Amino acid sequence: MKKISDITIIDDDAITVFGLRKLISSSVECNSIASYANGKIAIDAMNDLFNSKQQIPQIIFLDINMPIMDGWEFLEAFINLPITEKIRINIVTSSIDPRDQQQWEYFKGKSHHLITFNQKPIDRNKIVEITQVA
Repeated sequence: MKKISDITIIDDDAITVFGLRKLISSSVECNSIASYANGKIAIDAMNDLFNSKQQIPQIIFLDINMPIMDGWEFLEAFINLPITEKIRINIVTSSIDPRDQQQWEYFKGKSHHLITFNQKPIDRNKIVEITQVA
């Protein structure tokens, strides 16, 4: 398994963030796990990393239903950053709305990043699967 430098969790639910951190820490070898409570804080952080030529996280876990800036708004802003690396973006949601699947398909076709759609809850086997980097 290839070691991952950085993982980011973008989710407003502290329990989900805690659970993902525990699963990631016990299943994946990585240098750091950062978390942000909404898309606005996260995109500001990604812009800061990009502008200061620091490492963008290799893997992002993204909730879509958040206040201030939701996951779709974050994704729109993120894919417009001129990042050449292929980032793995794992949408993690409890949504069963077919429009969310359509949004995922739209973004998947619009970006060079690997964007996956995953239903909550996420278990250890799924964490191992969706934290593979190219």
